[in-house]
Amino acid sequence: MDKLLNELQQAAAERETRRHFLHTCSTGLGAMALSSILGGCGFFGKNEAQTNTVGAALPMGEPTAPHPSQYLPKAKRVIYIHMAGSPSQLELFDYKPELAKYNGKDCPQELLTGKKFAFIRGVPKMLGPQGKFAQYGQSGAWVSDYLPHLQGVVDDITFLKAMHTDQFNHAPAQLLMHTGSARLGRPSIGSWVTYGLGTENDNLPGYIVLASGGKQPDAGKSIWGSGFLPTVYQGVQCRTDGDPVLYASDPAGMDRNVRKQTIDAISQINQQQYEDVKDPEILTRIAQYELAFRMQMSVPDAMNIKSEPQYILDSYGVDPNKGSFARNCLLARRLVERGVRFVQLFDWGWDTHGTSADGAIEIGLKNKCKESDQAVAALLKDLKQRGLLDDTLVVWGGEFGRTPMQENRDGQVLPFMGRDHHLDAFTVWMAGGGVKRGFSYGETDDIGYYGVKDQVHVHDLQATILHLLGFDHTKLTYQFQGRPFRLTDVAGKIVKPVLA
Repeated sequence: MDKLLNELQQAAAERETRRHFLHTCSTGLGAMALSSILGGCGFFGKNEAQTNTVGAALPMGEPTAPHPSQYLPKAKRVIYIHMAGSPSQLELFDYKPELAKYNGKDCPQELLTGKKFAFIRGVPKMLGPQGKFAQYGQSGAWVSDYLPHLQGVVDDITFLKAMHTDQFNHAPAQLLMHTGSARLGRPSIGSWVTYGLGTENDNLPGYIVLASGGKQPDAGKSIWGSGFLPTVYQGVQCRTDGDPVLYASDPAGMDRNVRKQTIDAISQINQQQYEDVKDPEILTRIAQYELAFRMQMSVPDAMNIKSEPQYILDSYGVDPNKGSFARNCLLARRLVERGVRFVQLFDWGWDTHGTSADGAIEIGLKNKCKESDQAVAALLKDLKQRGLLDDTLVVWGGEFGRTPMQENRDGQVLPFMGRDHHLDAFTVWMAGGGVKRGFSYGETDDIGYYGVKDQVHVHDLQATILHLLGFDHTKLTYQFQGRPFRLTDVAGKIVKPVLA
């Protein structure tokens, strides 16, 4: 409570500065005199500096300027691919031949007692794996025939096969995966990364989001929001059809020179207001206006995949005239190539309950794999041949796993094969950026219900990602409401065995 009171008192004191008094409580002559004295200090107050919680000096007015991590990083940037809805690990990566023996039998009571499921009621039937598994690469990784292209790149991948989470509904599980908390209001992992490292390209946002599948994730835009961090660190969603960013282009009748003069005038007004009240959101406003002006030239170039050679388009399976997940994978490579720090791909449609053909393991899941498999494999190959995979971390996964039993609703068998949400076991994989290649970590039991060896919690994954980027996850913090907050809350440990 004392820390919270001190924080409030400090904020009040900053607002009651001498400059604020002269500006609001006098005739204005004092403010005019003061502004004439301070006029030569530079537009952004370059002689001042603020210090963030990780110890790096940030120039005032440039909150996304690049700055060093706490120690030498193995990864400089991240491409995080989230399959919203959560693909079934039992059909893709976690081979369980023992589960096939129980196919169609009643689920044992010990798997149900004391458990909470999103939809399962009564006693469901067990459901064996629907994919045909084989081992691939020198690593001998198990992958099903749902992912024929990924089979060819398994030796570049580390699989985390005993992931677990605390949430079994989509929105809170997605929030936990991406913000470290199941509740709204926390910064996303991409926001933490750009807060800690800044961006390498002044003309592009440090954190870009690309969505596909026709819908937003269940948790909405909050999973790429900045929470209590300044909004300059939130993800910028780019469209893959039409203008990449709405309202970034010049209005009709306004040329670029007039637009620049307008931006300069607005920024000067905002800077004067910042000098009065010291609200960091004003710096965000200044930075965003200026970034939007620069983006008018840089974003269309970055998003123009028609400049890519045909063999690259073919390797990803991209139609340059249509938005798609494959197109977003190619854009992710183009963006990290241009210095974007964190690129997040969200693809909706991976929720396979068996209530419809689109949500069926034997139909919908296969179709989603066909839409994405070639592009993901091509992305890894493309990054590798360009020398980018060594310092680009690629992460793939959903928000939780799927049950080894077939879903029922109110005790009724559904018309298609499907699995309910499962928080005790699922698979995430990583590639490049300082992780081992051709490696599998963690095991589940014979039917894929529990992790039995080398379990990894969501917070452990987050801690490991930050470690690879050069941060101690316990020290990348932000003071808010009287205490320091961090991505991993009060938990998380680095998964050291997967580090190269």
